[in-house]
Amino acid sequence: MFELATKSNMTKLTHLIGIIKDKASQSKAALLSKRTTLFLLRATSHDSSTPPTRKHLATLLSSGDGSRATASAAVEVLMDRLQGTNNAAVALKCLIAVHHIIHHGSFILQDQLSVYPSAGGRNYLNLSNFRHNADPTSWELSSWVRWFAKHIEQLLCTSRILGFFLGTPTDREDRVSGLVNADLLTEFDSLVALVEGICKRPEPNNVYGNNGLVEEIVKLAREDWGVVEVEVRVRVSEFKERLGGFKFGEVVELVCCLKRLEQCQEMMDGARELGLWDFVGEVKDKAGIQVYRQEGKLRKESRKLRFSESDRFSAPVLNSRDFLHFPSGRFLL
Repeated sequence: MFELATKSNMTKLTHLIGIIKDKASQSKAALLSKRTTLFLLRATSHDSSTPPTRKHLATLLSSGDGSRATASAAVEVLMDRLQGTNNAAVALKCLIAVHHIIHHGSFILQDQLSVYPSAGGRNYLNLSNFRHNADPTSWELSSWVRWFAKHIEQLLCTSRILGFFLGTPTDREDRVSGLVNADLLTEFDSLVALVEGICKRPEPNNVYGNNGLVEEIVKLAREDWGVVEVEVRVRVSEFKERLGGFKFGEVVELVCCLKRLEQCQEMMDGARELGLWDFVGEVKDKAGIQVYRQEGKLRKESRKLRFSESDRFSAPVLNSRDFLHFPSGRFLL
C-alpha cells in the first residue's frame, strides 16, 4: 500500500514539474514571437495522460504551410523537440504529430518529412534506446515510444519504396499491374514488414488506470492496419494472376512473404470477416504447388546437365577394331 502511494506521489510530482516546464517554455516562445515553436509546445505538453488535441495538431500543421523553407523549418523544430527530450509523454506526442503529418499533412510538409534527415535509414529517429524512468507511468510509456518510433520509421520506409505516402488516393490496381515482378515483391516485402511491426506493439498496462495517450496510439496503429490491408490485398490479388509467370526464386520469395504475413493473423483485427486471411492462404498454397513443380523441373534439368557433361568429358571407349596387332604382341592404335 505504501509502495503504491509512493509511486502515485512520484507520478504527481513528475506531472507538476511538467506543467511548470510547459508554462515556462510557452511563455518564452510567446515573448520571442516564435509562432511554430509555440504551437508545437502546446501540442506536445508534458501531460502523460492525454494525447494532443486535433485542434493543436491542425494548428501545428498550418504553421508549416506555405513555402518549402517554412515547411522545412516546421519539420526541423518538431524533430529537434522529439530528439531533444527525455520525457516519454513529450516524445509520444511528437511522434503523434509526425504520424499526423504522414496522413494529413500538406504535400510540401510530407515531402520535407520524407527527406529528413538526408541520411535517412531505418533508425533515423534514433529512439530505439529511449528510457524515461522518473515514475512507473513514464517507464511504461518509454516502451511505447520505442515501438511507435520504429513503426513510424517503417511507415516512412514503406512509403519511400511505394513512391507515395500510405493512404494517398491512387489507382492501385493499374499501378500494381504495371510493376515488374521484382518491384512488386519488394513492395510486398516492405508491407509485410510493416504489418509485422504493428503486431509487436506493447500490451497496455492498466494497473495505474487507462491512459489516453496509449489509447490514441493503439487507435492510430489500427487505422494504419486498415490502410495497409488494402495495399496488401491488391498485391495478393496481382500475385494470384501472375503465378504462372514467376521464376523459381521469385515464387520462393513470395511463399516466404505470405507465410510471414499469415503469422500476423492472430494479432490483427478486422480482416477475418473480410476474408483476407483465406485469400492469403489460397495464394500461398498455389504458390507452394508452383515451387514444388518448378523445383522438380529444375532437378530433372540438373540431372540431364550432369549426364551431358559426363559424356562430353569422359574418355572414349575403344574396341578391338580400333587396334592393329603386330607380331611383337603389342597393340597399336
